[in-house]
Amino acid sequence: MGRIVVIGSYNRDSVLTVPRFPQPGETLSATGMSRFHGGKGSNQAVAAARAGAEVAIVAAIGDDAAGQGARALWTTEGIDAGAVTSLPDLPTGEALILVDAQGENEIVILAGANAALPDAAATAAVAGAALVVAQLETPLAATEAAFRVARAHGIPTLLNAAPAGDLPAGLLGLADIVVVNETEAALLLARQAPPEEMAAALAPRHARGVVLTAGAAGAYWAGRDSAVVHAPAIPTEVVDSTGAGDAFIGAFAAALASGSAEPQALRRGVVAGALACRRAGAVPSLPHRSEIDAALGQ
Repeated sequence: MGRIVVIGSYNRDSVLTVPRFPQPGETLSATGMSRFHGGKGSNQAVAAARAGAEVAIVAAIGDDAAGQGARALWTTEGIDAGAVTSLPDLPTGEALILVDAQGENEIVILAGANAALPDAAATAAVAGAALVVAQLETPLAATEAAFRVARAHGIPTLLNAAPAGDLPAGLLGLADIVVVNETEAALLLARQAPPEEMAAALAPRHARGVVLTAGAAGAYWAGRDSAVVHAPAIPTEVVDSTGAGDAFIGAFAAALASGSAEPQALRRGVVAGALACRRAGAVPSLPHRSEIDAALGQ
């Protein structure tokens, strides 16, 4: 299996459990509070490592207790953190997450050190990778610089276009595979449509294609010929959906790095995402390869 380089964020997550989401101006009493490791980049790195991949992470953290916790996590998960930058003048990223009784979430992020990830750290780590993965919680300039190096060396890139937002054409053009949810796809297309239609419309813009995740409906893969493959979701009890998307990305990327074709990788991603909904918290919910294999066997 090839080496995956993940460029992205680390956040310390504070999760409040609430009966429902508050309305503007309303105060609610939480029924519980927990703290977890988080951040899309770190979550996806952990998910890929647990799915069986060799993983290196490129991130920026503060010189504080949360940053020390991040390094301890990556060591425990067997993730190479040699390209992680410590920034003593900035705090490690923080996220406040509300989880309601149905397991849905709302998230507010303070970027902290994530917003200052150096371009040089991202580009230096790309050499020798089988796949480079990035999201949108760190500077776009650093991701674009790393993707340019990857393109020059024939290394495939995967961009998770989340959180939703406007993206420069240069970065999108360097992404071989783009992974979006329905909201993100509609933003990129400037229109809403059924998920399979949006995946097919976006696919020709990228070297290999597009994945569109659709929650309980599973996920869709569309290659450059716009032919769509659907991987339906498996039945699951939703305790907390936090981290489900990151579980999908990690398992999908690990499968690609092992040589699987996109439709097979898509299926592993869908199963991993469903399994992640069964436990609370982002990192605690990310499944291991043995769990994914067992669920696929069923």
